[in-house]
Amino acid sequence: MAVARRRRSSSRSPFTIGLITLAIILVGTFLGFTKHIPFTHGFRVKAVFESANSLRANSPVRIAGVEVGKVKKIEPKEGTDQSVVTMEINDNGLPIHEDATAKIRPRIFLEGNFFIDLQPGTPSSPKLADSDVIKVTRTATPVQLDEVLTSLQSDTRQDLRDVLDGLAKGLNSKPSRADDRNADPSARGQTGAESLNDTYKSSPAALRGGSQVNDALLGTQPDRDISRLLDGTARTTGALIRNESQLKDLISNFNTTMGALASQSGNLRTSIRLLAPTLENANAAFTSLNRAFPPTRAFAREILPGVRETAATINASFPWVAQAQRLFSQPELRGLAQDLAPTTADLARLTNESLTLLPKIDRTSLCARDVILPTGNIVIHDPFDTGTENYKEFWWTMVGLSGESQNFDGNGSYVRFQPGGGSQAVALGNANSPTGQLIGSAAAPVQGVQPKYPGKRPPYVTSVPCYKSKIPNLNGSWGAKGPGENAP
Repeated sequence: MAVARRRRSSSRSPFTIGLITLAIILVGTFLGFTKHIPFTHGFRVKAVFESANSLRANSPVRIAGVEVGKVKKIEPKEGTDQSVVTMEINDNGLPIHEDATAKIRPRIFLEGNFFIDLQPGTPSSPKLADSDVIKVTRTATPVQLDEVLTSLQSDTRQDLRDVLDGLAKGLNSKPSRADDRNADPSARGQTGAESLNDTYKSSPAALRGGSQVNDALLGTQPDRDISRLLDGTARTTGALIRNESQLKDLISNFNTTMGALASQSGNLRTSIRLLAPTLENANAAFTSLNRAFPPTRAFAREILPGVRETAATINASFPWVAQAQRLFSQPELRGLAQDLAPTTADLARLTNESLTLLPKIDRTSLCARDVILPTGNIVIHDPFDTGTENYKEFWWTMVGLSGESQNFDGNGSYVRFQPGGGSQAVALGNANSPTGQLIGSAAAPVQGVQPKYPGKRPPYVTSVPCYKSKIPNLNGSWGAKGPGENAP
């Protein structure tokens, strides 16, 4: 019986046993701590940004200041300078609608980095499905300091300074006698700013008159007045045709115009139908504009001191701009960016290689989940049946071997077996094996080995992935008991 146990335990190499043990420990530890099946995820939505703007993986996604998810992946959009950001949203952040918007915002000083401020959209809009994309027209990124400094180059700053200086002179300069001679009497002797302020006094009355004209254009019966206008226009056109000799050129051009309108009759009909509501909206807009002019006039008065101080403010900012230029010089941040360029290239290659590695890890995980773990849970029915899953019996065997191999010498630990002698000869191995054929004696005949020796190793099919293999039947014909290697 000891020989049979030794034969079964040596059917696999120590390397294979160790590899399987390590894989089982890693998978069990991962599942025990994460409580999550690998390569699965929750609801994800993508957003296209003009720039990733220092976003990182695991940057938070917030709705109204509440964190509802994480940034999972940032990748460039093919053929453009834009970035595609993949976000995983928790259940408390759902649903996300088609009119949702996303903005990249800086976090507070102690948090660092950036986060995505997500507006989920209006409930009346359709919901986004998993992996749908928020278009770049509905996203925004903050303006960075380097973008401001890049825009404000020395020539641009000088042009801006000249414009502001000219605007200040134009608004504050007194007119000459020649200017007053050609000016309206109410504006003589006034600066440009004073005349501009005076326009706000007459604006309400002028805009009110324009609003009344627009309201009159609607007519008393919008549905019938437009048709009557078209009918009158047709009669007028007929009268012009009767005077062909006097209006030849006019009719020729007008005929071309009417032909063009006739080719667009459908669009013209739609435009006429929308004209009445457009005029109503315009009337409301003019009313709102009329109410807005008094605050605008007050704002114009209040902003004048600031406009006068703009030139001095620009002059005061020149030393700061000079210091910023030094900060972005070659010995400082520009040199650091060049030093980091090789690292960035290595990270890009690492990302590219991971696209090949991750599918292999996925298949390994599927193999462990669908084949290795279910095989370990099968109970093997043999003369030593304990009614327990075979992976537990495997670890019990490891514990037993550990207890049996407590003695050791300079060559390492070892296991001793001392079978009793008898009249039954037992042969192990063959003459071509590394140890040669071993002959022993036993008190009783050897009953056999389980599983039986098939005579050769089963074929190893490399074309079938592990995760697609069938779970072996450990209690089937391959697991039956059979004679030893040298049995007749």
